[in-house]
Amino acid sequence: MNRIALVPGADVWEEIFTDKHLDRLRQLGELVVNPVPGNPDKHRIAELVREADIVITSWGCPPFDSDILREAKHLKFVAHAAGTVKGIVTPELIERGVRVSSANDPLGVGVAETALGLTITALKRMWELARSTREGFWDEGKERIREMFDITIGVVGAGRAGRHYIRLLKQFEVDIVVYDPILSHEEAVTLGCRKVELEELLRQSEVVSIHAPSIPETNHMFNARTLSLMKDNAILVNTARGSLIHEEDLVRELAKGRFIACLDITEQEPPSKDHPFRSLPNVILIPHIAGAVNNGKQRLGRFVADEIGRYLAGEALEGEVNLQNLHVIA
Repeated sequence: MNRIALVPGADVWEEIFTDKHLDRLRQLGELVVNPVPGNPDKHRIAELVREADIVITSWGCPPFDSDILREAKHLKFVAHAAGTVKGIVTPELIERGVRVSSANDPLGVGVAETALGLTITALKRMWELARSTREGFWDEGKERIREMFDITIGVVGAGRAGRHYIRLLKQFEVDIVVYDPILSHEEAVTLGCRKVELEELLRQSEVVSIHAPSIPETNHMFNARTLSLMKDNAILVNTARGSLIHEEDLVRELAKGRFIACLDITEQEPPSKDHPFRSLPNVILIPHIAGAVNNGKQRLGRFVADEIGRYLAGEALEGEVNLQNLHVIA
């Protein structure tokens, strides 16, 4: 029987895996769990993965270096119950030929849904109208409302979250354009959108939603030059990574009152209490909730249990990561 080691701290995995998910894992193999809360150190991980064929990781797990792999002589598959696997993958793991799967797909569902919510909220100017009605007004500001109709929405990055956001947008009468250097024109058409260059996307779009990975090539891709290309009264949504935006440049552009920014993340989290994002009237700032929160984390548990089932059945994995392309993915 295959041995499955669930190695994140108990406070982490208990929020991801319900009793139903754990029962499913026990049907698939001998399950060993980490009973201790807090981020596990390498010594604890090494103990847990001894004799394990499959390891489940998540937030707070250390890199699987030679110290850990020395004990994991039977390890063939790592199922990561979180997004990026860059924090756990090492050259030693790659050399060992261990297959790795990420829960980026279910995580991307929550990101995309949040991006859509921010898109509609900003178009409807809900945060502004909610404030004015509390202050005793009623109709003031309604003339600035826009609907999800006959507008162009630009999607920057067609990874898991970006693609799901596009699928959600297809329920509305909007034109969708996408910028992603890796995506082909044919793939874009299949997704139901049109591939364009970044500059064209920024000039055309009423809404720009960022879903690109945080890699050196995307660092501060939204800067003084690119932000200046955006339309007046446009909406910028970032549920990806804070590093994609040059914050000082964005603050200067927002101070002009030209457009709205909806930010789920910032470069430093939390931002300082006097950060302009907290006080600018054309910013919607929320505390990094776009991914999996509360019951949303259980979507990851279901995915990982199913993914291990697919692995053991010899089926194609839905979240397998091509470790040779690790430098260009989220």
